[in-house]
Amino acid sequence: MIAPNELRNMTVDEIRLKVEALKKDLYGLRTEAKAGRIDKPHKINDARKDIARCLTVIREKENANKPAA
Repeated sequence: MIAPNELRNMTVDEIRLKVEALKKDLYGLRTEAKAGRIDKPHKINDARKDIARCLTVIREKENANKPAA
């Protein structure tokens, strides 16, 4: 699990790289689950939540840079 404070200290590009890596991991976990070889099925939910956490921090950073209307 990735702490939101860790993500906030990273740049947007670093977070996007992290998201890509997490998506690849999630794909692998789903493939293992379909084959019935996954030992810890909760890792799928953890990966999904980590991706969502990363995307939330990216959105926060993008909105912080926008001028107030």
